Amino acid sequence: MTIMAIHQVPKQEVNQFFQEHWGSTEMVISSGIYNCSELDGFVFVNEQQAMIGLITYIIREKDCEIISLDSTVEGKGIGTALVKAVEQTAVEQDCANISLITTNDNLHALKFYQKRGYCLIEILRNAVEKARVYKPSIPLIGDDGIPIRDEIRLQKQLDFQ
Repeated sequence: MTIMAIHQVPKQEVNQFFQEHWGSTEMVISSGIYNCSELDGFVFVNEQQAMIGLITYIIREKDCEIISLDSTVEGKGIGTALVKAVEQTAVEQDCANISLITTNDNLHALKFYQKRGYCLIEILRNAVEKARVYKPSIPLIGDDGIPIRDEIRLQKQLDFQ
């Protein structure tokens, strides 16, 4: 299994991955509207060269923000490896922090990131309602029947060892 830069994978495959997992390449969150297929990122491919994980991010001055993370295989360290690849890039770019936004229903992501040193720093009440103005396909109900309503920002300070 291999991690490679997103630009090393044919754009059509990246677009298809986003279509299958997000419904489109567009991500609408309070920090902006992103075409994920145009962002920097990393992909995780298996022995058959099939994409089984993908992460995208953006760096603004000294801050790095993870925009999307997907793994089609749970519990194998794929998400962790992709996050570490972005963290390493952020350190190399002299970023002080790395952050991300998830929704209130995404308990899996909240557990995943907190186990890896990320802290909750902000709750953006009713932010998803605003995002639905731009992307009406965002579901009303998410995991475990929880209404998707708020965004939660998590952040990790980076070490420069």
